[in-house]
This record gives sequence, C-alpha cells and structure tokens, in this order.
Amino acid sequence: MKFSESLKKNNDFKTVYNEKNSKANKYLILYTRKNGLDINRVGVSVSKKVGNSVVRHHLTRLIRESYRLNEYQFNSGLDLVVVVRNTAKDCSYKEIESALLHLAKLHCILN
Repeated sequence: MKFSESLKKNNDFKTVYNEKNSKANKYLILYTRKNGLDINRVGVSVSKKVGNSVVRHHLTRLIRESYRLNEYQFNSGLDLVVVVRNTAKDCSYKEIESALLHLAKLHCILN
C-alpha cells in the first residue's frame, strides 16, 4: 500500500463504525469516514465465524491486494474498514476485487 496506511488501533475502527456510513453486498461491508489527512487508511476485519486463521488471513490478503492494485482509483483522505462476510470464504480474487470496487462505487469514493 504505497499511498495508504493500515488502521490498527481498536479506537480507530470504532470511530469509523460510529460514523454509520456503510454499504454492503454479498461478500463485504465497507465503512467509510473522512480522516482529514492526505492519505487513506485501510482496515480489514474478519470474524472467527468466517473460518480458521488460515482462511481469515487469506481473505485479508485478498482484500489488501485488491485495494493495493486499485488504490489509484480511490479518493484520498478516507478511513476505510472492510468487514468480510461469511459468504466470502470460498471466493476467488476476482470476486473479492469486484465486490470491493462495487462498494466503492456505491460510496462514490472512486475518481
């Protein structure tokens, strides 16, 4: 993530959740919030209900990679939290990528 940082602190996640600005599709839920910075900060949340640690880490890597490759399309100055739904555990990279871009279009955060 060349132009972005990761959201790591629980407090940062809660701040984005409390904004209550979310859109969802079959595989993902995307929460957004303006952060007042020149960069985006991205966090990924995968519940233990989705699968074991191997499955959860695999999904996290898929989301981070799909964001990284399409990062130039996103507006800057945003905090993004991606929550993975249980239906995403058998998805391919292309399905995750299209789901992420679909949610970004719904939020109107693409250039």
